[in-house]
Amino acid sequence: MAKLCGGRVAVVTGAGRGIGRGHALEFARQGAKVVVNDLGGFTDGRGSSGAPAEEVVAEIRDAGGEAIANFDDVADWKGAENLIQSAVDHFGGIDVLVNNAGILRDRMLFNMTEEEWDSVIRVHLKGTFCTSRMAAAHWRELSKGGRSVAGRIINTSSVSGLFGNPGQSNYGAAKAGIAAFTIIAARELERYGVTVNAVSPGARTRMTENLRPGGADVPEEGFDARSPENVAPVVVWLGSLESSDVTGQVFEVMGGRICLNQGWTRGPRVKQDERWDPNDLGPVIHDLLSRREQAEPMSSRGRD
Repeated sequence: MAKLCGGRVAVVTGAGRGIGRGHALEFARQGAKVVVNDLGGFTDGRGSSGAPAEEVVAEIRDAGGEAIANFDDVADWKGAENLIQSAVDHFGGIDVLVNNAGILRDRMLFNMTEEEWDSVIRVHLKGTFCTSRMAAAHWRELSKGGRSVAGRIINTSSVSGLFGNPGQSNYGAAKAGIAAFTIIAARELERYGVTVNAVSPGARTRMTENLRPGGADVPEEGFDARSPENVAPVVVWLGSLESSDVTGQVFEVMGGRICLNQGWTRGPRVKQDERWDPNDLGPVIHDLLSRREQAEPMSSRGRD
């Protein structure tokens, strides 16, 4: 039986542990050759180690797959360029880029430092841009040279960015930016045979286990809805040839639940054919607010 991603080359960032590790292993199980990228640092971005990426590569190879480790910093321009080039040099090309690398520096807005803001925006948002830019340039060059391209970019957003979460203005802003980036990049790259989508994952990882009571608990039996490996099937399908007609979308994935997220839409409106007087706007704005559809609160997400 043919494997879903047989013969394709996938680059997965932040693939040494957690959700990224699940992506890398599932791509390999589905026949892809995998570049496992990870700096191997702590959740706050400090430190580095080659062990996590190398262990995933060894696991893939032990199962009969093909993989190499990469330790480049995805938010560094040259590092991102080298990451994409390593796939081309070692496997002859790149078909899929999964942007999963991330860190946390949670802090309330009034206590957040400049460095805490900059470091999180850098890894998540700039890191997604840098690797995507390098892959997009590669695919564009192939397309303009007459080659058929079936490129896939899958980014990682978050409910913190889509719906908001106190204490994560840096992380949430980055993840909201990634969702917007996904939609724009999808429109730009469609002509070259490239789709761009994003997932907003819900899972137990080093970055989330301390954010909720019992977050590190693993059920003794039955389906583990918070296993990080549950996110991989959607990502791998988005990286396959089957997903060619799906682009510019954000999917929320947790356990066995898949939700298509829909972004900003125009809600209730009012119009007049002259400039508004600010003294008249109080009742107008409050009327608009009273007619809006109530958003589901962040605290209730993932319960159904």
